[in-house]
Amino acid sequence: MDKENTLYIDLKDGRVIIEMRPDLAPKHVAQIKKLAREGKYDGVVFHRVIDGFMAQTGDPDGNGMGGMGDRLPAEFSKEPHTRGVTSMARSSDPGSARSQFFICFKDANFLDGQYTVWGKVTSGMEFVDKIKKGEPPSNPDKMIKVQVAADAKD
Repeated sequence: MDKENTLYIDLKDGRVIIEMRPDLAPKHVAQIKKLAREGKYDGVVFHRVIDGFMAQTGDPDGNGMGGMGDRLPAEFSKEPHTRGVTSMARSSDPGSARSQFFICFKDANFLDGQYTVWGKVTSGMEFVDKIKKGEPPSNPDKMIKVQVAADAKD
């Protein structure tokens, strides 16, 4: 495991481990690592969770309209949106991604080539499956702590 390109997301039920893909999306991975290292993702809620589709997070305002960091140019690839894939949320503008991302519950190939894939869950998908559903969920789950594996103490 490349600890510099592995992300830990601690949820209420356990730790999710994501293998980040700087080969696919170097600018997006760099921004996610920077935000994680600054503690910006800690405590951020999953504000849009659609059963059988995906769980979205990364908005400090918790309403789907906010973001952190710079706007990033699209880094679209041929990587398919399959179960466990992490991809950037954006507005209708392809170059509008900042900090919001989603984790796919199931294959979502209709997103392929239109959203920036930056990683994939390699462990803990059963914890992602337990995230409270809703748009927004009435009492949303949150990312308790997000850290780059290379920096993790535990």
